[in-house]
Amino acid sequence: MAPDLSEGAAWMKGKVIPISEATLGVTDWALTHSDVAYDVVPVVQGAFFRRDAYLDRFMASMAATRMDVGLTRGDIARALHDMVAASGLRDAYCAMVAARGTPLIPGSRDPRDCGNHFYAWAVPYIHVITPDRVEAGASVWVAQHSRRIPADSVNPRAKNYHWGDFTQGLFEAKDNGFETVVLLDHAGNLTEGPGFNIFLVEGNTVFTPDTGVLEGISRRTALEICAEMGLRTRVEPVPLSRLDTADEVFLTSSGGGILPVTKVGERIYGNGTPGPVAMAARKTYWQWVTQPAYRTEIAYPG
Repeated sequence: MAPDLSEGAAWMKGKVIPISEATLGVTDWALTHSDVAYDVVPVVQGAFFRRDAYLDRFMASMAATRMDVGLTRGDIARALHDMVAASGLRDAYCAMVAARGTPLIPGSRDPRDCGNHFYAWAVPYIHVITPDRVEAGASVWVAQHSRRIPADSVNPRAKNYHWGDFTQGLFEAKDNGFETVVLLDHAGNLTEGPGFNIFLVEGNTVFTPDTGVLEGISRRTALEICAEMGLRTRVEPVPLSRLDTADEVFLTSSGGGILPVTKVGERIYGNGTPGPVAMAARKTYWQWVTQPAYRTEIAYPG
């Protein structure tokens, strides 16, 4: 009898297995040093959304972190497809991971001695912020005690597992009754949050930070949507003080698309109601998800 993959599947060493059976060695540097490059592509209504863009970024992240998992881009695409198809999940959060691995020379501290390897996993679609909170407008805390890891320490454009700064920020946010958190850099500029980019709307202009951030695919989609809406887009350093002059704030994430925000710290936007730009952009995002040009259909069994 085929295993039940409805709660999640993993691809490891060429096989698709239940996610509950996926394991990683305790001496793998992916675990002991958070030494991983990864990416996440959403599956919506039975198709990958902008799969090629996510694969492009994953390949670039592996190059930036000097990972070679011994698979081609085509191999990785097939692994993702086969895993999701086997799972039967029509809406999924699908991760591809390059792990540093265990040193092939026992006791070596040289990262060049590690056997890099690839694995993937998929679970039912994950929302960074629950849909009911998005419809009401999410709340975001600006971390007071945790700053974004500097880009010259950990490259934010190579998607990685270094979440120590985000985790501490999330504790702050939750302790203060907020859904999530955004971090500042050491110059006092907005950067990003755990799993999302941030946008500010002022009049006919939309701003999003350019430093200390992952260049999100959902961020790219939002910039394209805003341009199509006739808005000016500016990708540049965004000081914390710009929150005081913004008309709207929204987030972008593979886990939910475009997410309106009504409260940042003590500042309330739109009298606590999601703003018109964010809501229009959100509607367009979910329309784009259904467009064939952005979809890679999954051939499910049967």
